[in-house]
Amino acid sequence: MKKGFTLLELLIVIGILAILSTTMILVLNPAEILRKTRDSRRMTDLVTLRDAINYYLTDVTSPSIGATATSYNNVSISVSCTSFAGAATSTAQTVDGTGWIPINFTSMAGGSLIPSLPLDPNPTAYNATTGRYYVYLVSANNTFELVANMESDYYKNGGTGDVESKDGGKISGLYEIGINLALTTSSANCFGTTP
Repeated sequence: MKKGFTLLELLIVIGILAILSTTMILVLNPAEILRKTRDSRRMTDLVTLRDAINYYLTDVTSPSIGATATSYNNVSISVSCTSFAGAATSTAQTVDGTGWIPINFTSMAGGSLIPSLPLDPNPTAYNATTGRYYVYLVSANNTFELVANMESDYYKNGGTGDVESKDGGKISGLYEIGINLALTTSSANCFGTTP
């Protein structure tokens, strides 16, 4: 008598493995895990920028963090707004005041605290509706706000780890951090449309 598996037994085992692997993919949702990872990076980037700007404001005798009353993406706004939407370039990331944040971090006594300005971790997802890029807003009297739009269901407004509506900012659909969280308005913001 030969010992081994029958074709039916092999098909049953293959079927069970297929069901288990499909269930694991649906439960783990790797796409959502990647979105959460990028959102965590967004929050870390903005906290790092906020801390660097605050240190710049206390370290430099006559700080200059940007002008007011300009426009971006043909959207008229009441505060200065700069951002970088697109592929990473060395120009956009420079910390000498020519990057997407117009602050010369190299003028601090110990030099710049950050080697380069961060860009959104998913620049290919940029479009006018989702607004996947960072925004820097400035008002008179050296107050500022940094803004990002979360993409994961976990960190978005209404999600389990909601950071957008609980950050103290004016727009519940954007993550806002800085000194003055009242700079962004829902009618005219740097994302072009209200997320």
